[in-house]
Amino acid sequence: MFHVKLPGHDAMARGADESQAARRVKLPRREVERPLRQVTKRLLLALMVLFTTVMIVYLDREGYHDNANDNVDFLDCVYYATVTLSTTGYGDIVPYSDSARLMNILLITPLRVLFLIILVGTTLEVLTERTREEWRLNRWRNQLRDHTIVVGFGTKGRSALQTLLATGLKKESVVIVDPSAKVIDVANSEGFTGVIGDATRSDVLLRAEIHKARKIIIATQRDDTAVLVTLTARQLNKGAKIVAAVREEENAPLLKQSGADSVITSASAAGRLLGLSLLSPSAGAVMEDLIQQGSGLDLLERPVTRAEAGRSVRETEDLVVSVLRGHRLLAYDDPHASPLQLTDRVIVIQRAAPPAATLGPAE
Repeated sequence: MFHVKLPGHDAMARGADESQAARRVKLPRREVERPLRQVTKRLLLALMVLFTTVMIVYLDREGYHDNANDNVDFLDCVYYATVTLSTTGYGDIVPYSDSARLMNILLITPLRVLFLIILVGTTLEVLTERTREEWRLNRWRNQLRDHTIVVGFGTKGRSALQTLLATGLKKESVVIVDPSAKVIDVANSEGFTGVIGDATRSDVLLRAEIHKARKIIIATQRDDTAVLVTLTARQLNKGAKIVAAVREEENAPLLKQSGADSVITSASAAGRLLGLSLLSPSAGAVMEDLIQQGSGLDLLERPVTRAEAGRSVRETEDLVVSVLRGHRLLAYDDPHASPLQLTDRVIVIQRAAPPAATLGPAE
């Protein structure tokens, strides 16, 4: 999908576009009360203010004058409190004593203001909501650095996040990009920031602050979409690590040419695991355990420690599978893998640590 931007847009149009783009970024929100519960609470609070005003007037009713019969009873107190709090003020009942006028100044006037605030509270919330959201969005943009972007919050994207969260990744440093508003609502409910839009468009990825991202996971439903997203993402961020998933193995080279550092073929990987499980169910169970981060055994990459430098791969505390030396990946039995160097990184199998965060089951 290509978009051509023609010159000639005025400042008002640009401002409208920026405002619309801001509303497409959805930050996770705290759970709010239901509208009916909020209205009920405000109604009860308004009645409490009204009752308090009635009692203040009733206790000092001798200081009030009724133009109708010069006698102020309880019903007159309720009437006076109602018209006073609603700022109607017909003037048929008025305070004339010093104490009654002092109470109007010190107590009834603040109660009138409080009553009006309660009544227009919903309107005030609507007026301030946009300002509050823009402030939160600006603060989020200023604080966001070296984050992880996940394009597609389906089964693959959620499973990838499960692995990352199990290794200590914070939800605050994750941004979900998906064209479905309902999917982004689900991501928000789980504590993730979401961006609604087509990730093949550069303006959508820029809302996710892609130029400041460190890692990008592309888990779209279609291979052609994954290619376009990878091309756009690599153009906007030359240094980020991009990992993409494709359904068909024949599309993997195209993803790498588009700028992906690693490409996972989901259909082939699942097929190999099925075949291994058929030949050896136990071996299949071990492989499945290895790719499920945070339980049983974990397969991970770490740097060589000073104590391990100069030793053989078989003398390390963890079970070394491969050695990453520069851009070369050496098998554990490669003669050049030993001795280990301090600049090496090793892929090891070790017992899983307790998970630092969890994510709901994949859908």
